[in-house]
Amino acid sequence: MKWTEISLLTTNEAVEAVSNTFHEAGASGVVIEDSTEIVKERKDQFGEIYQLNPNDYPKNGVVVKAYLPASSFLAETVEEIKLALANLKNFDINIGDQLLKTAVVDEEDWATAWKQYYHPVKISERFTIVPTWEDYTPVNTDELIIELDPGMAFGTGTHPTTVMCLQALEKVVKTDDVVIDVGTGSGVLSIGAALLGARKVHALDLDEVAVKAARENVELNRVSDRVEVFHGNLLDSVSAPADIVVGNLLAEIILSFTDDAFSIVKPGGKYITSGIIGFKKDEVKEALEKSGFTIDEVLMMEDWVAIIASRP
Repeated sequence: MKWTEISLLTTNEAVEAVSNTFHEAGASGVVIEDSTEIVKERKDQFGEIYQLNPNDYPKNGVVVKAYLPASSFLAETVEEIKLALANLKNFDINIGDQLLKTAVVDEEDWATAWKQYYHPVKISERFTIVPTWEDYTPVNTDELIIELDPGMAFGTGTHPTTVMCLQALEKVVKTDDVVIDVGTGSGVLSIGAALLGARKVHALDLDEVAVKAARENVELNRVSDRVEVFHGNLLDSVSAPADIVVGNLLAEIILSFTDDAFSIVKPGGKYITSGIIGFKKDEVKEALEKSGFTIDEVLMMEDWVAIIASRP
């Protein structure tokens, strides 16, 4: 299938208005290429930030792109977009020179182009995430390699919430532990737990597509003898106790089953939660403590929080 890419070089103040115009024309999403991204200062912890290529960004202003199915009605749609953009001037919004560009994009190229930005990343003292299509030689003898083909839906394993979960697992997993990974996604946390020595990992996800992706990644990393992936909602299908429960989820979801987690974690065991935006930290801590957990450590990266808690 072919798509038409519509792009406009505009100003920072007009990004939201231009994006809305594209949405109203039928685009399900937009791409924003902001020239200021090149000069922003970022933390470079464990190498998860890569140098951006200036050629991917405009020299000035912001490029907003949208994608529409190529059709015989495209010319009319483009004219409607031009009129809507011109109308923004009536609201005193400076949208730039209004030079709208179009290009044809093949879906196959679009679906795989992101891979050029995904390279091996050392995310903790021991873990390195390596995409399946990259060659990588370990730097240290105790380095743990997680090979990952995340697909477009489940991330690269380098988001701060995932990084903190792997760092937390590194701190607490002991040989022969039983681990439950709630909302496993690509399976990266389950694989990490197995590589750290866990005897058995029970990985769960409500999304059947995620279950399939996780199973493929478990096979890829040769840990299928220790990791089993199941379709399941949170801990509903779990009854046996575990040494460690880990969940990289949204705060609202974590808050919904803290009692269930407490009942599954063995006395002396650990509960690792992540996916918590900063302002939700205290609310999650209070809920964990109310369920009976003791807070061991709070990890923070960018605006995200992970919590390591223990069942006394």
